[in-house]
Amino acid sequence: MTEKIKIDEIIVVEGRDDTSAIKRSVDCETIETHGYGIRTETWEMIEKAYETRGIIVFTDPDQAGDRIRRRLMERFPKAREAFMEKGDATRDGDIGIENASDEGIQKSLLKAAGRPAQSEGTFTMRDMDMWKLNGCPGASERRRALGRELGIGFAGCKTFLRRLNGFGISRKEIETLLEDLDRNNYF
Repeated sequence: MTEKIKIDEIIVVEGRDDTSAIKRSVDCETIETHGYGIRTETWEMIEKAYETRGIIVFTDPDQAGDRIRRRLMERFPKAREAFMEKGDATRDGDIGIENASDEGIQKSLLKAAGRPAQSEGTFTMRDMDMWKLNGCPGASERRRALGRELGIGFAGCKTFLRRLNGFGISRKEIETLLEDLDRNNYF
């Protein structure tokens, strides 16, 4: 069994199976949205957690999880976000955080907890083009690989750019990772 880690922020998840999976390896508190139809009492709990301890949004890497994440991030724009790749959260065709390994869950949450929630927003579409993350063959694969390494998940170009600007990621970190991926013929 993996040694438990401690996360101070409250983790917002979709359901009780996610909570159970996370609590196997993480000492933390969670709030469950119970899907997209978030009740008033749940919104109030999330608001209180956001204002006092901070929250980490950690939803399933599927369409429903993305919709819930967008809804939460619109209301709590300075929340941290944890991401997991579909392949790391899939078992027998079922996609969800509850299917992830303890190590994968810890890695995703540690990346989210250790990174500032906001940066100056210094990256532009010009950077995305220069790094071959937009508008060229293989751009999607490059975003997927970089997102995995940074712990910010895979997304379309505009959303990926927003995440780069919102997670306090440095230009040096991005360029070093892309050089490593290119050097190792990842693409």
